[in-house]
Amino acid sequence: MPPAESTTADASALKAFVALAGAATWRKRVLHLGTQAQPGSLAGRAAQQRHMLELILARLDRPEMMAKAGRADRLVLGFAREVTGLARLLPDAGRKRLKAMLAEGLAGQANLIPLFHLVRTASLLRARGFEVRFDGLQDGADHDLRIERGGAVTEVVCETVSAEEGRPLHRGHWAMLVDRVNPELQTWLAAHPGRYILKMTLPEGVSDTAQLADLHTRISAMLADERRQDSSADAVLKLDPLVLAGAQAASDPQRGLPAQLRQVFGVEAHLAVTADPASGSVLVMAARSGRENAISQAVARRLAATAQARLSGRQPGILAVFLDDLEAAEWNSLRNTLELEGAVRRFLTEPVARRVVAVTCTTRQEFFGVGASVPEGELRFRNPGHPAAKHAGLEPAISSN
Repeated sequence: MPPAESTTADASALKAFVALAGAATWRKRVLHLGTQAQPGSLAGRAAQQRHMLELILARLDRPEMMAKAGRADRLVLGFAREVTGLARLLPDAGRKRLKAMLAEGLAGQANLIPLFHLVRTASLLRARGFEVRFDGLQDGADHDLRIERGGAVTEVVCETVSAEEGRPLHRGHWAMLVDRVNPELQTWLAAHPGRYILKMTLPEGVSDTAQLADLHTRISAMLADERRQDSSADAVLKLDPLVLAGAQAASDPQRGLPAQLRQVFGVEAHLAVTADPASGSVLVMAARSGRENAISQAVARRLAATAQARLSGRQPGILAVFLDDLEAAEWNSLRNTLELEGAVRRFLTEPVARRVVAVTCTTRQEFFGVGASVPEGELRFRNPGHPAAKHAGLEPAISSN
């Protein structure tokens, strides 16, 4: 059982968390997310995923939902309880820093992941026998945690990296494009029964709303003119009949088709399915950037910047990375291909990594204990070149994979 998981859901933990955040601030946030995370749109589903922690807590505010709380709900409540427990133990200045971190996670496009990643990391380390001190909150230190075991002291920095930093075509931009063009696709399908796939290659991705608007205009014009292809230096659009094997995909496009498309186009492709129930027609949009995703490289860049800025060098340092905005299939691919491991190990050979005794990587899959999760809660890579690697008392907690 993860350290924060309890067998029962406790309404008092939620009440204490809301009180710490501020009742008015929490209500405002819940209302805002309610307008963002509306069902029926790709952007709404993306918002639901990004703000899952807040939405779980908001849902559990209803007694009937608290009574039916599942494992993920209990985990979230457990970490919320750890946040409020920590607030009670901190001095005034530390409590002020914690409340500022909480307020930051409840504003704009931010979320609660950085704060919950901090308390989760501390919880895992305590369970492995370390004494944990929140130096960042208590003293304003650059590192977050100071851990000690067997006389060995280590600094820990908890960093959150969005997978979007390594994607030429952001998932958020893709969702906005799909929601813009989807009503037109449904109208077009009603007039053109059949099964189609609109394949898009976007050499440099889409980085702003002007590019989104231009791409939307090109798709609309292409369909209106009944053209099969539209090519330029910025994008190549091609409309073809959709031909896929499999009876399930033919009879139930909403269920069978996405899985088949993922097999054909791979984990990096952006996919969307528009169906016309009246005619049984389907139009699939599949987009790829002209460049491969560089999520692992984005993690390595952040590791280098964080080691330089937030580790003192006076003690061994651990960089604990939460990789957010990542689908389970992508996480599984990064692990199975050893792409992430290769990027981290290359970082550990760089001069700036002399301060780093180990790197850990975790995702929402580990946080909730579902899908393609790592059994021990995180990937762990020890720096074999660090002089303290074998003498810092970290072997049972930090091992090379």
